[in-house]
Amino acid sequence: MASKTITISEEAYHRLKSKKEDNESFTDVINKLTRERSLMEIAGILSEDEADELEENIKESRRRTRDKMDEIKKRIENVS
Repeated sequence: MASKTITISEEAYHRLKSKKEDNESFTDVINKLTRERSLMEIAGILSEDEADELEENIKESRRRTRDKMDEIKKRIENVS
């Protein structure tokens, strides 16, 4: 396997090292942190209350967006 040398700051090094298990290489850590994750990996991380609150926040945000779009539409219609 080919390898590359990279330069990172001391802070980045210490952060990366803090994620490293004894049996892992830095390559393993970088691959682990940068891999694509499936939705199934995050399923269940929210409690039911947290999920309900998130859903309500999304609904409210969508409502505000619709209201804003309606307001803009009315202003455009009044100019025409």
